[in-house]
Amino acid sequence: MTDLLLNERDEFPQSLLEAEARDLHAVLGGPTLFHLRGRREPALFVSVLMHGNETAGWDAVRRVLHACVTADGFDLPRSLSLFVGNTAAAQQGVRHLPGQPDYNRVWPGSETSGTPEHALMRLVMDRMVDREIFASVDVHNNTGLNPHYACVNVLEHQSLHLASLFGRTVVYFVRPRGVASMAMAALGPSVTLECGKVGQAYGVDHAAEYLQACLQLAEIPHHAVPSHDIELYHTVAIVRVPDGQAFAFGDTSSPINFVSHLDTMNFRELPVGSLFAECAQGLVQPLDVRDEQDQHVADRFFAIDNQRLVTTVPVMPSMLTCDPTVIRQDCLCYLMERYNDHLAEAG
Repeated sequence: MTDLLLNERDEFPQSLLEAEARDLHAVLGGPTLFHLRGRREPALFVSVLMHGNETAGWDAVRRVLHACVTADGFDLPRSLSLFVGNTAAAQQGVRHLPGQPDYNRVWPGSETSGTPEHALMRLVMDRMVDREIFASVDVHNNTGLNPHYACVNVLEHQSLHLASLFGRTVVYFVRPRGVASMAMAALGPSVTLECGKVGQAYGVDHAAEYLQACLQLAEIPHHAVPSHDIELYHTVAIVRVPDGQAFAFGDTSSPINFVSHLDTMNFRELPVGSLFAECAQGLVQPLDVRDEQDQHVADRFFAIDNQRLVTTVPVMPSMLTCDPTVIRQDCLCYLMERYNDHLAEAG
């Protein structure tokens, strides 16, 4: 096993502000943790490019820093620790390279272990334990048609306030494990931002405005978020296509032929009998669906009725995607329930 070195820097060359995500690997050589001093401590921790093809975070950070440039460097309202993740994948414009694990599944708390990437994320976290954090923000894009939303991994007032600062729609999940926001929640308020599809200007705009607002915060409220200010959802299951199971979109010859507009169902409350796919004769249950305890629950949510894969209970999907590569590397979607009644349980 080859060590994966962490570059750690206390300066941020202004020339980097002109670098696109694909250019970073040539400049940085690999994952890099920057520490920029600001007028307030402790630092806001921001992670970008956990997935190399999700560039909104890097572009948003560049915009925020551009606005803070001075003759002497940067004039930041709060210190910033910036972790730039999978630069090698960003160079190729992919989520992660063949042979690499997903950078957002190997943080402390992961159900896997033993790779250089696991050791790297442990080191990043150890560095931030030593320094302390004000809050943590991990910035992502996604591939399907989704609203912008924030995710939390603990029902805790400050994290919920941090999430609602991004927008009304907030998702609470505890699986998948090993994500940055879940690990960093042990150190302070922590969120993941989902900023829509790559290449949409509004995703960068929204993330940049949010990061600027976080840097301006003197404190994060400790009181409960009023239920009328938030729409909270809870991820109850992850839906995957099993390895080796062929599928397609709009191809009637495929054993699983998903409907071509599948991602338009995201964040919609689907009734019983909603169609997901047409299936080959003899196919019984083509999906792998796991609940929060990692138990198989496909038959709770889906059934094949006259060769049509349909929902058996009302569901609300998120992150449905029509990108076969993302489906293979990650999942087809998540299933959610409304969760505002649990806001009072937040500590």
